Amino acid sequence: MRRKIFHKDRLAVTISMALGATMLPAGALAQEGDAALEEVVVTGIRGSLNRSMDLKRDAQGVVDAISAEDIGKMPDTNLAESLQRITGVSIDRQNGEGSRVTVRGFGPDYNVVTLNGRQMPAANIEATTASASRSYDFANLAAESVSAVEIYKTGKADLPTGGIGSVINIRTARPLEQDDMVLNLSAKTTHDTSNDEGDDFTPEMSGIFSTKFADDTIGVSVTGSYSKRDSGYAKSETPSGWYTIPGGQGDWGSVAPDNPNFENPPQEGDVYSMPRGIGYAFGEVQRERTNAQVTLQWAPVDNFEATLDYTYAEQDVEQQYNAMGAWFNGVPLSGSFTPGSDGGSVVAPIIYTDGTAGDVTFNAGEWGSINENNSVGLNLVWNPSDNLTLAFDYHNSTAENGAKDGRGTNNTIAGVQYNRLTTTVDYSKDLPTTSFEFIDGQDFDPAQMLTSGTSFRNSFMKHDIEQARFDGTFDVDAGPVKTIDFGIGFTESTNRSAFANAQRDTWGGYGDPSQYPDDIFVQKSMASALDQFGSADSANMTPYYYAADFQGMINAISAIATANGETISPCGTVLCASDDFTTDRTAVETQQAAYSQVNLAWEDIPMPVNLAIGLRFEDTQVDAKAKVPQYDSIIWAGDNEFVAQASGLGFSEQEGAYSNWLPNIDFDIALRDDVIARASVSKTITRPGFNDIQGGQTIDPLLRAQGGNASRGNPDLDPFESTNFDLSAEWYYGEGSYVSAGYYRKDVKNFIGQSSFTETTFDLAHPAQGPRYEQAVADLGTSDPAQVRAYMESLYGAPVVGSAAEGDAAAVFTVIAPVNAENAEIDGFEFAVQHMFGDSGFGGIFNYTTVNGDIAYDNFNTNKGPDAENQFALLGLSDSFNVVGFYDKNGIQARIAYNWRDDFLTGTFDGNGERNPVYTEAYGQWDANVSYDIQDNFSVFLEGINLTDETQRLHGRHENMMIGTIQTGARYNLGARYTF
Repeated sequence: MRRKIFHKDRLAVTISMALGATMLPAGALAQEGDAALEEVVVTGIRGSLNRSMDLKRDAQGVVDAISAEDIGKMPDTNLAESLQRITGVSIDRQNGEGSRVTVRGFGPDYNVVTLNGRQMPAANIEATTASASRSYDFANLAAESVSAVEIYKTGKADLPTGGIGSVINIRTARPLEQDDMVLNLSAKTTHDTSNDEGDDFTPEMSGIFSTKFADDTIGVSVTGSYSKRDSGYAKSETPSGWYTIPGGQGDWGSVAPDNPNFENPPQEGDVYSMPRGIGYAFGEVQRERTNAQVTLQWAPVDNFEATLDYTYAEQDVEQQYNAMGAWFNGVPLSGSFTPGSDGGSVVAPIIYTDGTAGDVTFNAGEWGSINENNSVGLNLVWNPSDNLTLAFDYHNSTAENGAKDGRGTNNTIAGVQYNRLTTTVDYSKDLPTTSFEFIDGQDFDPAQMLTSGTSFRNSFMKHDIEQARFDGTFDVDAGPVKTIDFGIGFTESTNRSAFANAQRDTWGGYGDPSQYPDDIFVQKSMASALDQFGSADSANMTPYYYAADFQGMINAISAIATANGETISPCGTVLCASDDFTTDRTAVETQQAAYSQVNLAWEDIPMPVNLAIGLRFEDTQVDAKAKVPQYDSIIWAGDNEFVAQASGLGFSEQEGAYSNWLPNIDFDIALRDDVIARASVSKTITRPGFNDIQGGQTIDPLLRAQGGNASRGNPDLDPFESTNFDLSAEWYYGEGSYVSAGYYRKDVKNFIGQSSFTETTFDLAHPAQGPRYEQAVADLGTSDPAQVRAYMESLYGAPVVGSAAEGDAAAVFTVIAPVNAENAEIDGFEFAVQHMFGDSGFGGIFNYTTVNGDIAYDNFNTNKGPDAENQFALLGLSDSFNVVGFYDKNGIQARIAYNWRDDFLTGTFDGNGERNPVYTEAYGQWDANVSYDIQDNFSVFLEGINLTDETQRLHGRHENMMIGTIQTGARYNLGARYTF
């Protein structure tokens, strides 16, 4: 008969120390402790699955876990890739590697990551803006230092708040838990097939040393790892997004219903979108990751234990990219659309020829960033009496991410050739094909190439968390009441996110082609770069692109600037990024918490019952300060490019506050010795993103003729609040084998939507909106932006500056602001089977999760017009499943796994601030690994990730409205492991 014994002994205290501040219910700890005294240790895949199953079986609420197969050996080489094997967990990939997790449809920002129970800071940077994300990037932490990862899907009073999707706890080994001495060394080489420029084989090394002495009262452990990975990617993209138009309405880029040059032109009642451009990008990434952890433990007496630890993680990332593309100014010439239906439908281009004459771009970029994490923690556990356990935990952790040097964290130099007449794109393929028509039958010619504008961006984030908590467990053992857990906590989270952009708006060209050496533009094969797409070598695809040499363009630009006596960047005549941040925001969140939980058990009845009732109170104060640029004018910098000119910087500061009562009830009953039924009700919260609570307003300095975009924050937002319901049953029918099924529902309120409205921010006069512009159009008889701009420059000087005195109208900005907009309900089912085929060594796992939301995106809603309402839709909702087969016997361990995630809504704004949906299409991937024990303590292994070279694709309202199509490739690891 299954029993939960709420009692603390010495071993339970040791396990409590191993979990740090997580403070699982005392009974669960004690049960594990009592069982461990008689446990026959099973290692390898079977041992890992057995330990994970035991944790699931004995936990309060709904908990899943991945355990290491042995010291320093997680099932996958990346923690996120291990987590995706868990029921209800999906992952996001960056450069073909697991990065962030989604749990039950809730994305990375809705899940809290803890390290040994301590909330971990995260530092994220974005390419063209200050980052807003709270999400933790699992690529920061090597899997070799981790003993287990636990996912708490239901709320508990003693868990840190912030995750309505889950709380994910990463556990590392503690020396007093291990044998007298443990030494584990591992080395492997990685071959990434996506890599083109870097090393074909890169090293990875890790080691763990643990020992204890002085009658097992002192323990020391040291773990360290180093890995280098060279990878690459190739993709097609619509970088400036799509412009959505109701059929039959004249607008930018519109096609009339009777246009004879288009087959199936959009009709009145249809909704369609026109591309703002087309592009292809090719990148290389070199990542070096270093992890280390030192843990000291001291247990001088049976009722006291102290743990001091330090954890370090660093990612050093270098990136290079080249891109070729063309911008469209809404000049449709011919093509075809997908057929519409009676009453109207969403239609999309199949073939589209745009008549925008201008340049083809050959962009190049090169930059580096360093993401560094430091955490120091102290944990004390004391049993002052047989029925009382007290624990104190403190940590100070910092994550910082920013530029390595003056190149910034992202940059681009635009190489150009000004002889494009028309551009034709075929959107019927997964990878759209593009062909160009040039003036007088010309072609690409390095002798005609030069540069235009440049942008050197510098993004920075630093996140500090100082956290202290005091926890206790009182053994009551009076009737059904077994224990009472209680605690208080204090957390101060300080996040600074900043951004600067050193941009040259010489988009009309800088210098002339003769000042640029021809050999800095190198011809490369399009079909070779995009070899995972059959359309890349079709007759309709331009056969090659030009990879511009980044340093060569910098040298040429610098030579021109020096000759002209120009200052072109903060570094004078040499291009570089600025560290004078124009957007600089700091949010300080101070949280005070208290909780109590009563644990009850009815053990001596035919169907033993456990019941936990808890309540957590949390009070949060928010202080948000932001430095934002102030603007005083707009200049006409390019044919359809207008740039707001900053006049200085200003600070603004705002405050907010909220309090939450967060109850939880967890019930389980043993219907039989091997069958458990559970029910849980809880309330959890997730805090708003850092951009949502910023204290200022920013604008995008790059405008178009129609206006620009702006954003502002709201520190007084309420957090997301979810009421969670879970019902499940588990049948443990054999050793290491079980079946589980469950239903969950989350009623979430205070979803933060993006509300948009228009205003004349800063009252900036727009040079293309007013009588001067209208007169120029009338004089020329055309509204062609290149001709109008040149004509106005001849009248008013270059560049043309907006002037209210001359009657220019104020630029209209679409301001995006966060609001607590909607409530929503998410529900779904989870099903899992784990089966061991007796003593054969074979086994298998299958799990499937459905995710449903009551608010979906309406693709037929253009979000336009005077009565248009902002659409609210839930992001990331998708079904997923895993199939894993394995063999573990006779020194051979082998596993093959397939992970699949259905399509889901990724965002509601595309590349140009347009309110359009972005969907990530369904994706599945095969991974495998095999190892062989040459000796008891020496093994070799081979791992393969994305064995079938799967590609990823994103689209807009229609599948033909491609947002991005990306190829990475397979990755292989060959290595050896030694254990002493």
